Amino acid sequence: MAEQQCDGTLSPDAARALETVLNTKRFSDDPRGGLERATSALVEDYPESWRRTPAHSLCRTSPPTGMAEVEIEFRLLRRDADLPGNQHAADLHPYDMGVEALSGPRAAQLYVRCVSSGLGGSDKRPALIMAQLDFLRSKLPDTVPIREANLTILHSTTLAVVRELGCENDAGLSEKPVFKALPE
Repeated sequence: MAEQQCDGTLSPDAARALETVLNTKRFSDDPRGGLERATSALVEDYPESWRRTPAHSLCRTSPPTGMAEVEIEFRLLRRDADLPGNQHAADLHPYDMGVEALSGPRAAQLYVRCVSSGLGGSDKRPALIMAQLDFLRSKLPDTVPIREANLTILHSTTLAVVRELGCENDAGLSEKPVFKALPE
């Protein structure tokens, strides 16, 4: 079941979106343990976040056929200059969500700032978290529904991560994603 994927971090809307983009209701990957591993790694990386930290996988999931696969990872960025801004892949489209959000048929990115007592010093220098969803072997079309499905999945997992980290005000994320495309 899709709701069990990604360590149970998928909202009902995100679970339906995952079923849509992978065109399945059955999954072959073990969905447990990723939330704790990813958030613990971000906490450990925070003192080193003066540089771009390694990516930490929350989950990887695919249908039993293995023809498509989704991976969701989190990392810390060093500074605002590391945000993509206008320097992003042509097949990624900007959205007004978090600090920055981009989505396309094979990837989505969501950037948020986190202030948390679990991240010592983040009250002075908020953690800049990058969430990334990547499709391996995907041939999805570049349509608004596909972009929004990808952002729905990434928003749900990111919201779970920021809540696990104890980020103030859920790092600026609303309970449900808000899809406001920005000019390109």
